[in-house]
Amino acid sequence: MHFQTQAWPAEASTAITCFTRGLDLRKETEDVLCPANCPLWQFYVFGDGVYASLSSVCGAAIHRGVITNAGGAVRVQTLPGQESYPAVNANGIQSQVLTRWASSFSVTRIKNTALEAVGRSVSTARPSTGKRPKKPLDKKAGNKDCKADIAFLIDGSYNIGQRRFNLQKNFVGKVAVMLGIGTEGPHVGVVQASEHPKIEFYLKNFTAAKEVLFAIKELGFRGGNSNTGKALKHTAQKFFSLENGARKGIPKIIVVFLDGWPSDDIEEAGIVAREFGVNVFIVSVAKPTTEELGMVQDIGFVDKAVCRNNGFFSYQMPTWFGTTKYVKPLVQKLCSHEQMLCSKTCYNSVNIGFLIDGSSSVGDSNFRLVLEFISNVAKAFEISDIGSKIAAVQFTYDQRTEFSFTDYTTKEKVLSAIRNIRYMSGGTATGDAISFTTRNVFGPVKDGPNKNFLVVLTDGQSYDDVRGPAAAAQKAGITVFSVGVAWAPLDDLKDMASEPRESHTFFTREFTGLEQMIPDIIRGICKDFLDSKQ
Repeated sequence: MHFQTQAWPAEASTAITCFTRGLDLRKETEDVLCPANCPLWQFYVFGDGVYASLSSVCGAAIHRGVITNAGGAVRVQTLPGQESYPAVNANGIQSQVLTRWASSFSVTRIKNTALEAVGRSVSTARPSTGKRPKKPLDKKAGNKDCKADIAFLIDGSYNIGQRRFNLQKNFVGKVAVMLGIGTEGPHVGVVQASEHPKIEFYLKNFTAAKEVLFAIKELGFRGGNSNTGKALKHTAQKFFSLENGARKGIPKIIVVFLDGWPSDDIEEAGIVAREFGVNVFIVSVAKPTTEELGMVQDIGFVDKAVCRNNGFFSYQMPTWFGTTKYVKPLVQKLCSHEQMLCSKTCYNSVNIGFLIDGSSSVGDSNFRLVLEFISNVAKAFEISDIGSKIAAVQFTYDQRTEFSFTDYTTKEKVLSAIRNIRYMSGGTATGDAISFTTRNVFGPVKDGPNKNFLVVLTDGQSYDDVRGPAAAAQKAGITVFSVGVAWAPLDDLKDMASEPRESHTFFTREFTGLEQMIPDIIRGICKDFLDSKQ
C-alpha cells in the first residue's frame, strides 16, 4: 500500500545524537535533526564533501557548512564507497584521511524549515551511543551493538596513591556499566600496573555488569613504580588468549589509565600490542606539569603507545574528580567497531608473494599489464612494518628476487618497486621458480604472524613439473593462487592451485583480461584469511 506523505513534511525528520554515524542510518536518503552544542573536538569526520560512512553525520554537516554548531536539519544521502578520503580543515573541524571505506554519504541543507520547528524524535536511527536500548529485551545478552573484548589497565602505582586509585576504580566501574556488558555484548577484564603487572580478572570471569562492578570494588591498591610499558606488553601477550575468554573476530582493546606518566619505556610495548592486533587507548589524567617534564623519559609517550596517532585513541581528563561527563564519550569510542584500525584483518595481516613469468612469449607491453595487475592487487592491502607485506620474483629458466617481504614497508615504496621491475625474457621453468620462492622468499617469514599467499602468473606450459613444488609450498603453509593467460594449460594451473582448486585458479585468453580478476583475487585472499581464523 502506498501512502501519500506530502501532508507531513516534518514526519521524516529523525533526531540523532552528536555521534550518530552515516552507517547508523538505515535509509538511502534520510532527513535528520542535529542537536546543538556538539563538542567539535570529539567529532570523527573522514573526507570532504563525500564522507566515509563511519564519519559523524552532524560533524560532516558542520564541516560542510550545511549547519552551524547550533544544530539543525540535514539531508543525508547514502553513496558508494571510494578510495582516498582527503583530510581538510573546515568550519572548526579537521577531517581525517582514510584510504578506503565500503560506503559514503553526502550532506545537504533542507529547504523546508518546518522540519526544524517540529523535529520529531522518530528514532529510526540507532544512535551510536554505548547505551543499552531503553527496554532491555535480554539483559544477559548485553549491548549487542558493541562488540569488544576490553582490558582495563589501571594505574596502581605510588604516583596515583590510594585515594585517586579509588576514584579511578569508580570511573572504570561507570564505564563498565555503560558499555552494556553481557554474553553477546562487550566482555571486560582488569590488569593493575605497578612494579609488576597483575591480571586481576579475565574476560571469561564475568559476563554481567553487576559482577564486574563488584570485582572492581574489591581491587586492592598495589603501589610501586608505574611500569606501564611492562604491564602493557604483558597484557598484549598474555591477556587475550582463547582460554582466557578472548573471542575470535572481536576487536581486542586495552584501555591504559595513566596518572602522570609512565616510569618505563612504553614505545616497545605499543609495537608489541599492534603486532598482536590489539587496539591501545590511553586515558591520561593530570598531564605532567612543565616542572615535571624533566622526569618523563619520553614526552611523546602517548603517540608512541596508542594504536594510531590520529587523535582517536588518546583521551584526556584533567583530574580524577567529576569524571562522570567523560564516561559516555569514552564508551562511544570503545564501541566504534570500524575505527579499531589495529585489529587483525585480511588487509593488514597477509604476506603476498607474486611469481611473475618473464618468458619471451609474454612480450614487453604485456609484461607492463602484468605489473599493473600486481600493483592493483597490492594497493588493496595495508602495507607497513607491522601490517601486510609484498614480495616479487621474476622467472624464466632462472629466478630473480625483485624484492623480498622485508625490503619495503610502505605502499608507495612497494608500488614504485613494482613499476621498476625490468622484463627478463627467456624460457619457462615454473616448478623451479615455485621451489625457489618457497625457500628464499617465504622461508624467512614462515614463523611470522601473517598468513602467506603466493600468486603465480604464467602465460605458457612449464618445462618442468609444477605439481611437486606447489604441493611443497602448500605444505609449508602457503596458499597458492594460479593465474594463467593465453597458452597456460589449465591442468598446470589446477595442479599449482590450493584447494578448492576452482576458486584458486584463474584464466584469461588476453592479458587485458587480468584487470577483471583483481576483485576476485583480493576477495579470495580475504576469504582464505578469515577461514584460517575460524
